[in-house]
Amino acid sequence: MDNKPKLVIIVGSVREGRFGPTVASWVAEQALTHGVFDVAVVDLADIDVPSVLPAVSPKHAGGNYPRPAGMAPFTAHLDDADAFIIVTPEYNHSYPASLKAAIDWHFTQWAAKAVAFVSYGGAAGGRHAVLHLENVLTELHAVTIRDGLAFPNHFTTWQDGRPLAPDSSDYAGTLLDLLAWWATALRSARHAAPFPA
Repeated sequence: MDNKPKLVIIVGSVREGRFGPTVASWVAEQALTHGVFDVAVVDLADIDVPSVLPAVSPKHAGGNYPRPAGMAPFTAHLDDADAFIIVTPEYNHSYPASLKAAIDWHFTQWAAKAVAFVSYGGAAGGRHAVLHLENVLTELHAVTIRDGLAFPNHFTTWQDGRPLAPDSSDYAGTLLDLLAWWATALRSARHAAPFPA
């Protein structure tokens, strides 16, 4: 286990004109500068994620069931990941349907892995979306990180692809430090013994 833990950054919105790719690009830059992770960015807009699920849940199908061929690259990223950062906006006090569908198509891929959140939106900065995501991912045995990043009123607080607040990189560093600790600890635990889900 001398290789770097793999971090997958997920762009959760597929809405036209979305801001998510801008945020994800900045987060990826922070993660690469941090230096601990092997970083990949996955944009749900590029993935075939149907909203209609099979009749049998993956939990009752050994963690797997037939998925659309277009979802295979996304599933492979989830399988290989040691940690995730989910970049999400807030739509009507929650997170996008695209993100829920992507989560629900998988089960074992989230278990015993660390998840952090970077959110953006209006006055709340996406915090309502994150609260809902924490509940969902806890159900899937993921370990959510307390210290996330939230960008309220992102339409006035970002410029040229970067947040204007000078301490944003410091907060990102704190998030990445915690995520790295949990990712490394959980990877060691998964290698020591299979997760009993």
